Amino acid sequence: MEELKEIMARVMEVSIEQIDDDFSRKNNSEWDSFNHLALISEIESQMGIVFSMEEVNQINSYKDLCEIVLKKNETPE
Repeated sequence: MEELKEIMARVMEVSIEQIDDDFSRKNNSEWDSFNHLALISEIESQMGIVFSMEEVNQINSYKDLCEIVLKKNETPE
């Protein structure tokens, strides 16, 4: 999930080393509502993934994001 880490680090303007399973909206002020939408948009654009509104609302951490992206990559649309 290196590409995902790179996108998140770029959008959140943090170092890639800061991105781990514990990186979440709760413990990072950089992850505000604006950056949340920017992150979703950037991932959709760069990785060719489309998130549902339910999935967007479920993403509260890097770990959540990885799980949803992995599931999307396993499921043909």
